[in-house]
Amino acid sequence: MIQNRNVSGLCLAVIWLSICQSVSADEPARVYQNRLKLIKNAEPLLADYPEFVQPIEEVRRFEAPLLVDDAGADLSVRAWRFSYNARGIIEMPNRLRADKTAVIMVHPWGIDDGQGWRTPEPAGVCDFCTPTKNHLAAQHTRTVIDPFLKQMRPQVSLVMFSLIAPVDPIRKKLYRTFDYQPTDEERAEAKKQLKARLDSLPYQGEPLIEKLTLSRDRPVIDYFRQFPGLMSGDQYNGAGFWNVPVPVTADVTVHKDDVLIFDQEGYEPLKKFLNKHGIRHILLTGYATDMCFCKTTAGYENLSKDFNVFLVGDATLATFPANSSPRYATNAHISFASLNHLITQVSWINKLEM
Repeated sequence: MIQNRNVSGLCLAVIWLSICQSVSADEPARVYQNRLKLIKNAEPLLADYPEFVQPIEEVRRFEAPLLVDDAGADLSVRAWRFSYNARGIIEMPNRLRADKTAVIMVHPWGIDDGQGWRTPEPAGVCDFCTPTKNHLAAQHTRTVIDPFLKQMRPQVSLVMFSLIAPVDPIRKKLYRTFDYQPTDEERAEAKKQLKARLDSLPYQGEPLIEKLTLSRDRPVIDYFRQFPGLMSGDQYNGAGFWNVPVPVTADVTVHKDDVLIFDQEGYEPLKKFLNKHGIRHILLTGYATDMCFCKTTAGYENLSKDFNVFLVGDATLATFPANSSPRYATNAHISFASLNHLITQVSWINKLEM
């Protein structure tokens, strides 16, 4: 019996040690009182831009105590998550230090925006996969994300953009990167080089396939094997389409201190850069909620392993095949993400009154 007690005590000591080691060295551990108070007559969430995101409505909503509580906090970020076990949405206030916070925009592809890179005709696909859907996403960028970045840029430590394609000399001179800050002269020259490079493509692919070979017993399988819903290779997009230095969309304002993330460098360099700058909190925006926003280098599946991540739910759009609006798709994917991530919205992120 004494031996069992000693083993139990040792296990508890190991568990407590692991908890202590997981807490930042400059902040002591604290006990969080997970007391939930029912909110009566709560207004819908994400209701500020219903033309882009269908508002979130749930039967039960709860208020929880303050979660993130930085000493010297100057940024208020209210957030929420969903819990099946609590049987409702849980909201909580957060108090962040802005100088420990970065705003990241995932995949602001400069497509169909006048810079030169455009959806190939007659059947090419890129980004939200049709020119019409790309223009709608651009409208969202101008209406929601760009004003948000302008609001946050004077406050937070970093504003960052992640893009596809390998590191290239044009974008290294066009944007600030992890290891280089270009001069104004270099940026001007890179802008000319970018235009020439993007204008060099024909943006022409083959027309839709007209004849399919179908078996008698499994025609559906044969049909989709030869004509799937998304083909973005050379057949429809043309050779070389993906081998260009994809720019940040012209629909967002880029400042010279904003930082470009090259996806193909992987997550570890991004993590190292954020840690070097003392970042603990991430406000995540960008595209697309169901794909790149969660699964790429700067997606929340990576970042949430090492940082306090807040998904800005009205500053993202999901892909929306077979629909004219992303409203319901974005609602569904943000709602699913809320099982294990915190969701906020533009109007809930404000400077704290000191």
